[in-house]
Amino acid sequence: MKLVFGVFGDPIGHSLSPAMHNAAFSALGMNCVYHAFRVRPEKLGKAILGAEAMGFGGLNLTVPLKEEALKLDFIKPDPLAKRIGAVNTVVFGKTGEIRGHNTDGLGARQALRDAAVEIEGSRVVVAGAGGAARAIAFQLAADGAKITVINRTEERAIELATDVAAAALPGKISGTGLSGLKELLRDADVLINTTTLGMHPNTDATIATAEELHSDLTVFDIVYNPLETRLLKEAKAAGAKTVSGVLMLVYQGAEAFKLWTGVEPPVELMKKTVLEALQA
Repeated sequence: MKLVFGVFGDPIGHSLSPAMHNAAFSALGMNCVYHAFRVRPEKLGKAILGAEAMGFGGLNLTVPLKEEALKLDFIKPDPLAKRIGAVNTVVFGKTGEIRGHNTDGLGARQALRDAAVEIEGSRVVVAGAGGAARAIAFQLAADGAKITVINRTEERAIELATDVAAAALPGKISGTGLSGLKELLRDADVLINTTTLGMHPNTDATIATAEELHSDLTVFDIVYNPLETRLLKEAKAAGAKTVSGVLMLVYQGAEAFKLWTGVEPPVELMKKTVLEALQA
C-alpha cells in the first residue's frame, strides 16, 4: 500500500504540488502518492487528525489554512512557524506528536541564492505584508538583510516590521506605505513582490515599471502564473536580474519533502515538472 501525502486548501484544484511531489516520489522509487484535498478552515482540525489516524506521511497547507493551523492546540509549531504565525508543512512524528513548520522563507532564500544574491547586508524591499511576506521577512532578517516592508495599508507594513524586530534577529527592518517605493528602489539591491499584482487573470498589473527599476537590482516575483509576470518583463527591460516564483514554490516543496522523508528530493526534476504543468 502506498504511503499517502497531501495538500489541504480551499480552493485547491489549481495546485501544482501533486505533480511536483509525485514526480519526485516516482524518480526515487518511493512507494508514495501525493493528493490535493479541499478542506474548509472550520474542518481543518478534523482533517489533520483524520489524516494522522489513517497513517498519512505528511501534509502541506495552503490558503486559507496556514494561519488556522496555529489555532489548533494539538499542533506543535517550531519557533519559526510560531513567529511567522503560519504553518505550511505538517509532520506526523513516530511517537504521536504533530509538528508544524513553515518552509516558505527557506524556499525564498534558496531562490535568491540561486540568483547569486548575497543576502547578508543586502537592502531588500518586500512588497506586501501577508503570509508570504511574513515568512520571507523573518527568514531574510535571520540572514542579516536590511529590509523595508511596503504595503498599500501602511499600518500592516509597520505591524510586520515590528513583529520581526521584536524577534531580535541580525537583520534590520522597517515598514512604510507604497508611496515611498520609487525612492526606496533607487538604493535597493533586491525587490520581492509578495502581492497578487500581476497574477492571472490580471496580468497587466505591476508594482513597478522599468523606469523605476535599475540594472543593479534583483527582482523576485513570487507570482508564478503567468511564468513571466509584467513585473519581471519590466525588470528585464531595465537590465535587472530576475527570479521566478516557480523557484520558491519548488524549494519550499523540497524542504517539506525532506522534513517528511529525510531524503534529498530531485529538485531539478521538480522544477521541470512545475514548468511543464504551467506551460501545458
